[in-house]
Amino acid sequence: MGLLDKLVACLRLRRRDVNVLCLGLDNSGKSTIIDRLKPAGAQVQEITPTIGFNVEKFSTVSLSFTVFDMSGQGRYRYLWEHYYKDAHAIIFVIDSADKLRIVVAKEELETLLIHPDIKHRQIPILFFANKMDLKDVMSSGMLTQILRLYNIQTKPWFLCLCSALTGEGLLEGMEWLQDRIIEEMKRK
Repeated sequence: MGLLDKLVACLRLRRRDVNVLCLGLDNSGKSTIIDRLKPAGAQVQEITPTIGFNVEKFSTVSLSFTVFDMSGQGRYRYLWEHYYKDAHAIIFVIDSADKLRIVVAKEELETLLIHPDIKHRQIPILFFANKMDLKDVMSSGMLTQILRLYNIQTKPWFLCLCSALTGEGLLEGMEWLQDRIIEEMKRK
């Protein structure tokens, strides 16, 4: 039990359980990002492509996350919608260096946004623009324009530049997501 866990136990604070879907095309860095968010001792050495989905758990001071790391391979994307109803938030990972498949990511995002289990909910969406450590990546402005993020007006969203390999930007994105989830829980 870590120091944070002991403090929570002593103060009898209860972390709220939340379900988060981690979506995006294959090879965008979803599993690497989720692995980096886990405590150092729980991280793995080698990430393998996700088949179907993986479930990972980690906690912050106020939330206990169950993250469904969904496969981004075309033949598994139909599984995503089976998890929409119980999701408190979505992390959508974009490979900022993959200019050829950004249109496919846009189409998957559009399909997600019009799904009945998502369309009318105030579910926060964190966009991780991954692989910013590489050369010749798309800028945040370009990604916002290509993905038409400015059209998302009924949900809180945030585009966070990051690198899953270095960890840069991941905490900033997760802090934003945690704050939005807590805000939404207070409204209910």
